Amino acid sequence: MRRDLAMAAKKAADKGDDWFASLDAELEKKTKEVIQDVGEQNVAKVEINRTLIEDFWKIWKRFNKINVHFAMEPPYTSWAVFSDTFPDGEWQWRAGFNLGAVQTIQLLDRTMDQGRVGDALKVNYVDVDGRTHLKMIFEYCEGEHYYKYSGWKRIWTIHTLYDVGVDRVKMDDLHKMLAELVKVWYESHLRRNRDVLIKYLKQTYEKAETFNQ
Repeated sequence: MRRDLAMAAKKAADKGDDWFASLDAELEKKTKEVIQDVGEQNVAKVEINRTLIEDFWKIWKRFNKINVHFAMEPPYTSWAVFSDTFPDGEWQWRAGFNLGAVQTIQLLDRTMDQGRVGDALKVNYVDVDGRTHLKMIFEYCEGEHYYKYSGWKRIWTIHTLYDVGVDRVKMDDLHKMLAELVKVWYESHLRRNRDVLIKYLKQTYEKAETFNQ
């Protein structure tokens, strides 16, 4: 009787070991897959950020030539060291700047007239079903509205320009879209007519979101 019980206990223990050994193998495999996947996404993000920060800085300088002043995030003081004349001189990446940690890149229009303050081209990284997506948007204010209990609020509109996983970003497509937008944005400043930009956005991209602030 005791022998039978001992054998039954041993079989149960063996089955328990087999169950956990199988689970442990699956978890180990999943660990390696996730580490590789996250690593690949981080590498892609670093290269995307390097390119987009350089691109946004070129845009910043082009608008600066016609006295249109943008605020850039991250600020150039955090990632650039200028060895020559600012802002058109040579520069190099600041030692220790972590490209992989950058979650937002943006150009914010600071022009006071025509309601342009706050017009912004933004790149954000968002999580979609456990994967990192690059989302580029354009955000602008369409006016103000009076609310009975909270007073005057500015009404903001967001258009989504580009939204894909970081491992599927095609810089040629992104640059083509960016070039068209920047040309219209630039022309709207030359003509001192913000409606040129707003009309282009509404005709080209769907309205993704509206909020007040």
